[in-house]
Amino acid sequence: MPAAADTKEAVIFYAVTVFLAFSSFLYAATLSAKIERIEAIEKGYMLAALFATLLAVAGYFNAFPGAYDQFTLYGRAKGTFKDPNVYGPFLLLPTLLITYDILTKPLKENILKAGILLVLLLGAFLSFSRAAWGMTLGGALMVFLLVFINERRSVPRLKLLGILGLAGIGLIMALLAILSIESISEMFTLRARLVQDYDGARLGRFGRWGEGFTLVTERPFGLGVGGFNSIFPEDEHNAYLKAFTTYGWLGGLSYVTLVFWTLIKALPLVFKPRPWQKYIVCTYVAFLLHACVSFIIDSDHWRHYFLLLGILWAIIAAESGISRYRRFPPAQ
Repeated sequence: MPAAADTKEAVIFYAVTVFLAFSSFLYAATLSAKIERIEAIEKGYMLAALFATLLAVAGYFNAFPGAYDQFTLYGRAKGTFKDPNVYGPFLLLPTLLITYDILTKPLKENILKAGILLVLLLGAFLSFSRAAWGMTLGGALMVFLLVFINERRSVPRLKLLGILGLAGIGLIMALLAILSIESISEMFTLRARLVQDYDGARLGRFGRWGEGFTLVTERPFGLGVGGFNSIFPEDEHNAYLKAFTTYGWLGGLSYVTLVFWTLIKALPLVFKPRPWQKYIVCTYVAFLLHACVSFIIDSDHWRHYFLLLGILWAIIAAESGISRYRRFPPAQ
């Protein structure tokens, strides 16, 4: 592999990659040994997301001295994260988990969660991340569709359709209310454009992809850490391209295979009635959307992305254990 221009940066980068990879193994091993532990992860993730969002909202509205400088970036809420584009997608999984509960449980059991959901949605909106907006809306609709498909009874299905209608009306009213704030309306108008100037320029995001993939075909060992950025004005902003430029053909193919093999292996489990169906449905949808967004952003070092990966393989392993038990039951 080519030598990096900054050896220290390269060592740190590869160390983070190894750490995140092993974290997925840790999550998968811990959960596959006792799948009930996923409830503890849900509670911890939920608290972390709520804490980060409260700080993000406080920062955006400058609720206390220094809050705006500390918890926003370029006028966008980022909470405890370095980048709003990471903070926004981080909120996706807890948002989907609450959405699933609201769709499948009585309302009186979800009053507190509904309040938390509103806070998380506000935080995702104020991140002004187009990826987070699309992931949140698309993820909620996908969870609804999967719950609707898995529900065979007519009355609960009618209830689901009613909830969908109310949610649509509530979303429109909430948008109208929040966009009545001038500063938010201006930022929303700016960020809502599908293609920004830095996307469509000659060496913008899209232009760099074509140049980058052409360059990769000539460099089977990749460009090394920072190699792409030394040639082009910015990073790849494409996790799959970055896998090839940083780790070479073998690393790139391995990463692509991991992502798509995970999606293929976990897909049938989404439709199997299990005590952990909530987690497989929400985690699968979240992982799928992260995999899609990875085409336009560098998600290869997002810690929560590797958590999603670990959860999916833990459930895959648990399901495999059930299949083996049924095929080869223990001798009496």
